[in-house]
Amino acid sequence: MPEREITSPVDLCRPDGRLNPEAVGWTRHPLHRANLRGWGRTKRWEYWGIVSPTHAIGIQLSSLDYAAVHGLYVLDRRSTEEWRHDVTVPLGRGVALPDRAATGRVAAVAKDFLVDIDQPAAGTTGPTTIRATSPQITLALSVEQPAGHESMGVVVPWSGRRFQYTVKDLARPVSGTLTIDGTPHAVTDAYGVLDHGRGVWPYRMTWNWGAGSGPAGNAVQLGGGWTDGTGATENAIVVDGTVHKIGAALTWSYDRDDWHAPWRVTGEGVDATLVPEHVRESRTELVVLGNRTHQAFGMWTGTARADDGTTVALEGLVGWAEEARNRW
Repeated sequence: MPEREITSPVDLCRPDGRLNPEAVGWTRHPLHRANLRGWGRTKRWEYWGIVSPTHAIGIQLSSLDYAAVHGLYVLDRRSTEEWRHDVTVPLGRGVALPDRAATGRVAAVAKDFLVDIDQPAAGTTGPTTIRATSPQITLALSVEQPAGHESMGVVVPWSGRRFQYTVKDLARPVSGTLTIDGTPHAVTDAYGVLDHGRGVWPYRMTWNWGAGSGPAGNAVQLGGGWTDGTGATENAIVVDGTVHKIGAALTWSYDRDDWHAPWRVTGEGVDATLVPEHVRESRTELVVLGNRTHQAFGMWTGTARADDGTTVALEGLVGWAEEARNRW
């Protein structure tokens, strides 16, 4: 059965903290208020992935109840040199994560780490500004919001007590300055992808995520694993800034013994391949918290067809494909 498109504002949760059945569906614009309740299993995060012809940048802010996990990551796509700064703060102190996507201030302060993301106020338009500092990395970026641009939001219901709301906002033009070890680099011809997540999660989960952005507001958003059996997917294409939903579940094929081998995603109307130019590996191991991620950066090829028949060629779309294994 096709997923229901939601077109008016809705609360994610009922007053008792369980999933609101009226919130289950997908959107073209952020309409959900993540009124989460409880402690221990609630997860909130903002992740910006930005790729320019010369660099890839990752900005992560999160509150996992018993810890806040933040990070800055930079890859020089020419030399494959990496810079990263990761911070874990007990009990999630020092982080601001609003309950609505794409509006308000997102920020985290911890020791020698600072990220401040200023998004337009509700009901207004304009760029999102990102400022970040760590011992080696400084960012001053502007993320444009093209007129009529749409994002893909969806609620994934594992049960009435376990669920996730995610917004994937792709193909956002980015400009500004990246400074590494005191040397500035202009960020031009770049695309940003926002992953906004709010939910109540099982303790263990593995997911796949792929994203690619390109000129004219074209993009592809692919997921797998974590949505299996829920009746929901996070799959979509964006053509000229308009979201076209892909309701079919997709099959991911890649080699865990060789993460640099091609990653392929297939399914009804979708045949997509990413050939990695570099693979980022990250691992977090704490007492109750663990994560291992392999994120392959590169260019997409192939085609993807949405449920309404709209098709996009993926050649020229730049982005990533990843596997993340979480214990949290």
